[in-house]
Amino acid sequence: MAEEGGSGRVPEERTVIDAVADLLQTLVDWLRQEAEALVREKVVLPLQKLGLTIASASAAASLLVFGMCFIAVGLLLLLAQWLTWPGALLAIGGVLVLGSIAFTVVKMKNIQR
Repeated sequence: MAEEGGSGRVPEERTVIDAVADLLQTLVDWLRQEAEALVREKVVLPLQKLGLTIASASAAASLLVFGMCFIAVGLLLLLAQWLTWPGALLAIGGVLVLGSIAFTVVKMKNIQR
């Protein structure tokens, strides 16, 4: 080969192996980018939405339980004025026991079907 400009350097020729290596590297980069986009779209984003849903549902449930506790205390104080403290506790306990019996009966009927 002829020298260029007297610098003593021989121009590099690109070999078929280099071209194939570049092509494979481009293919690997493209596959990596597509896989990353697919994982982000199909896994990461739904998990983020699920996390936000669970967080908001937990906050709503916590506020509901907190509110129900205040309502229960208010009802207990109201019943205590009407029925005295032992009467109020007996009334609330009786309602809870009857409720548990009702749920048990309904559950047993559903199991027998």
